[in-house]
Amino acid sequence: MNIRRDDTVIVLSGDDKGVKGKVIAVSPKEDKVIVEKVNMIHKHVKPRKQGEAGGIVDAEGAIYASKVALYCSKCDKGVRVKMKNVDGKKVRVCANCGQEL
Repeated sequence: MNIRRDDTVIVLSGDDKGVKGKVIAVSPKEDKVIVEKVNMIHKHVKPRKQGEAGGIVDAEGAIYASKVALYCSKCDKGVRVKMKNVDGKKVRVCANCGQEL
């Protein structure tokens, strides 16, 4: 999986198609990501401590990593990724323009 935490991605399909957001969490085992302000769900939360309020809370839901693409600011679109060796380190670069991601 080429997507990591704190990457900027764009949603390719679904209700939130075209929305750009920052990746909050990645689950490689399930092949899912959680993106900021994308796939909002309602969670019914029970109060756990005395004085704490319960209710319905909005939270981000996980979506499949195949439904998002890394966003390249130079190309201004979702792009595929190539790996490049720079000073002995592997670096992710945009397949279109070659900019480091």
